[in-house]
Amino acid sequence: MTAHPYLHQGLTILHAQLRPGENRPGTQHSIVSSPFITLSRETCAGASTLGRHLLPLLDKELHDEYRSWMFLDKDLINQALTLNHLPEQLATFLPEDRIQEIKGLIGEMVGLHPPLWELEQRVAEAILKFAQLGLVILAGRAANLITRDLPGGFHIRLVASLETRIERARAMNHCDRTQAENFIRESDRARERHVRTNFHEDLNDPHTYDLVINTDRIPPAAAALLVVKALQDRTAAPMITG
Repeated sequence: MTAHPYLHQGLTILHAQLRPGENRPGTQHSIVSSPFITLSRETCAGASTLGRHLLPLLDKELHDEYRSWMFLDKDLINQALTLNHLPEQLATFLPEDRIQEIKGLIGEMVGLHPPLWELEQRVAEAILKFAQLGLVILAGRAANLITRDLPGGFHIRLVASLETRIERARAMNHCDRTQAENFIRESDRARERHVRTNFHEDLNDPHTYDLVINTDRIPPAAAALLVVKALQDRTAAPMITG
């Protein structure tokens, strides 16, 4: 599992709050009102970088007396499996696409793990639990669509030019331009298929987000300030519809 300085404390509290049968006074109110953020992104558009900039700002401006904000990206699937008492090795069967479906079906037939649809359902349920508790940034896994009916959510889409993303992929993966471009295109297509197959939605539809940020033009620190200000405005006033 990927280590993160904000993760251990936050997950310890979340696990305690999610234990069955424990109904604390005031818990339901906090679940309804606590804000959370979802981050959808083009590959190498900068979700992890934005997350690192957001956490200290959110803790300062939208803090909670008992726990800090946390950022779940690569850890999201692992935590979903942990909450459902399933081995973390099953994460290999849950990419944001059906690329490994044949491998997964073989595992189902020989009883190595539950059906893929059940695993996806459990991940979605865990995403909902994290979102209901609030003070969390959920990156990827169509979290904006899974949580779109919950109050308190602020849904962001990060985009950048292909050229910028290629350069970022080259630096991240230590590869040449062709390998970087193939990685980006394959990853983007996989995420689009995942959303289209499981939610019948277009991942690139801007109408499913509250804010779309072009990280070519807005650096991470400025983007983080923009998000926090927008979230403060959202939590301070009721949403206007119509």
